[in-house]
Amino acid sequence: MKVFRGFKHPGVAPACALTIGNFDGVHRGHQAMLALLRSEAQQRGVPSCVLTFEPHPRDYFAQLYKKPDLAPARIGTLRDKLEDLANCGVDQTVVLPFDARLAQQTPQAFVQEVLVAGLGARYVLVGDDFRFGAQRAGDYAMLDASGMQHGFDVARMNSYEVHGLRVSSSAVRDALQEGSLTDAARLLGRPYRISGHVVHGRKLGRTLGFKTLNLRFAHWKPAASGIFVVLVHGLHTTPLKGVANLGVRPSLDPNDVNGGRVLLETHCLDWPANLGPEGAYGKIIRVEILHKLHDELKYDGLDALTRGIHQDCDDARAWFAARI
Repeated sequence: MKVFRGFKHPGVAPACALTIGNFDGVHRGHQAMLALLRSEAQQRGVPSCVLTFEPHPRDYFAQLYKKPDLAPARIGTLRDKLEDLANCGVDQTVVLPFDARLAQQTPQAFVQEVLVAGLGARYVLVGDDFRFGAQRAGDYAMLDASGMQHGFDVARMNSYEVHGLRVSSSAVRDALQEGSLTDAARLLGRPYRISGHVVHGRKLGRTLGFKTLNLRFAHWKPAASGIFVVLVHGLHTTPLKGVANLGVRPSLDPNDVNGGRVLLETHCLDWPANLGPEGAYGKIIRVEILHKLHDELKYDGLDALTRGIHQDCDDARAWFAARI
């Protein structure tokens, strides 16, 4: 899959079958839409294309109005989104920066500048609640009329349901915030996961006897937080069992080397000897988050933190043992 930051690049296809959205989580509803998009693209002999936004439009307005509650919790990182879109067979993804200009663009200008002149849309597929343009003034009827005017087909896809529940990014966020990883996996069509490069941290874990793999979660508001049972892919021939902390580490100094940012810190229950103590840094790993043990806790000192980690490791081993 080709990825472009904006559409003013020579490599962007001159025509495409297009869908538009934030695609946070790339859940089963998104996957059904992308399957239809690929079919329509094939019929027209053009590549399939996803137009998505970074930051999320609600992130932009939350910062603009200094109202952080407006920002949605983020299910996945941009890396995760792009990997999932590629796995769904999308030919190209255009990541459009959501800024003041885009926020103020009229629906008519968006159609003309982005869909027609920028991407050469021949077919546009949207969800049943799609809105676009400044003040969300554009709707499906307006988009359909624009398609008639500019020569592209327009279609919308109704909600996708699993056991009577509408699949949406909001539903996935709710499941993750409630700690229901089983429900989240049902909505996503796979276990919830986060991927990225292993980065250096304070190395406090190895001092305490619990070396960790650290991934930065770029967004300040992850949909899930707490202590989890996980599987780590990408370091060994088989997945590594582990226990992970996703959050801000309330027992540690917020002014530490990670600057108070959200981290996913994973301790593997059995560390492969062939990796050596430094063998994971810089590698890309995928952490599957399977079960929540508890929320983040603030421990009274390092001794209490060490005991807490020991207990989490014991509980993770017990969880795995019950499923063998």
